[in-house]
Amino acid sequence: MKHLIIGNGIAGINAARAIREMDTSAAIFMVSDETFPPYSRPMISYVLEGSEPHEKLPLFAGNIYEDLDITPVLGHRVAHLDVKKKFVHLENGTDIDFQKLLIASGADARHIRVPGAELGNIFTMRTQKDVLDHLAAISLGIKNALVLGGGLVGFKAAHALLKRGIKVTMLITSAYPLAMQVDPTAGRMILKELQARGLSVKVGVSVSSFDGETRVKKACLDSGETLDCDLVIVGKGVDPSLGFIAENDIEIDYGILVDPYLCSSVSDIYAAGDAAESMDIARQKRWINAIWPEAAIQGRIAGYNMAGRKVACPGSLGRNVMRIFGLDVMTVGLANPDGADDLEIIQAGGEKAGVYRSLVFCRDILVGAVLVNQIEQGGILRAMIENRIPVRIPKAYLMSLHFDYSKLL
Repeated sequence: MKHLIIGNGIAGINAARAIREMDTSAAIFMVSDETFPPYSRPMISYVLEGSEPHEKLPLFAGNIYEDLDITPVLGHRVAHLDVKKKFVHLENGTDIDFQKLLIASGADARHIRVPGAELGNIFTMRTQKDVLDHLAAISLGIKNALVLGGGLVGFKAAHALLKRGIKVTMLITSAYPLAMQVDPTAGRMILKELQARGLSVKVGVSVSSFDGETRVKKACLDSGETLDCDLVIVGKGVDPSLGFIAENDIEIDYGILVDPYLCSSVSDIYAAGDAAESMDIARQKRWINAIWPEAAIQGRIAGYNMAGRKVACPGSLGRNVMRIFGLDVMTVGLANPDGADDLEIIQAGGEKAGVYRSLVFCRDILVGAVLVNQIEQGGILRAMIENRIPVRIPKAYLMSLHFDYSKLL
């Protein structure tokens, strides 16, 4: 059996490990546009802030390709997938055939498209190479940094630059940071914490253009304001890397639609990680939860199924735990719903209390939670969401900051 895996991230490498566990003689080819060994993508912000060296990024000691008998094809991006003839065409002109394919191509950072965006020292923050580029720019002297986007990437970038003593301004189109992860109350608490720690945050604004000769020197905002900046990090989200798939060859919504076994609409072609839309436990519909733990789980399950062992994926669940200076923040599931009629939200605490809790219910099933400080019982809330455990007591009891959630399990 010849397996081809597109992507050498955690989903791809875990799939290869599962295949090799089941079949010691199968041929495994792995294609990636990166040349660096499989590494911890969440750690790149630690490299940027200087708390970890770049050499600590790889996930494995030694040569994982040799250890798993993988034929790596690195530094080359897939240009086209031929679904019927079962081969991929690389940008360098090489063709690689397969019997079973896993698309674990991950996601690409969104670039900003405004006049001047091609100037030097304007970066995204997605790969280890991105961070090396950041560090090279910083080594030449940076006075004013601009971070675009108020999501996790933007926050991590801003935090890392602040730790290096660089003056940072964060520009957020929405009304508060982490708007995709938290509700307005938690967002205001986070905003105040960031500002109290010396981070300049401007909300409700966007960049309209950049100025400079070869490198960026100024950013012009849609508010009419102009900001000095000699480094820009764009954290405006990512999109699944699926440009090599022709329209209608595979069923795709935002990502590749997969069944419980992570198989696409085409037999023998699987998808996992940021490229795959699997069933979301909280939403009860297909969704991409682009987080490291889900990619790791899905990769392993896809690998087992490719090797002939039927293993169903129980569904994915978005969750994040983060330390934002003096705040502990945890989000799980449908934490910030858009006002669906069948949802009930109950809240306790808030900005003055310094502690906040928001729980989202669909009838008697918990589907989402936001916790700010006192997050110790967050794991129990996650278990309730994952297992869809009905809440049989009055929901008001759950708002007590001293309630023991383990009683509900």
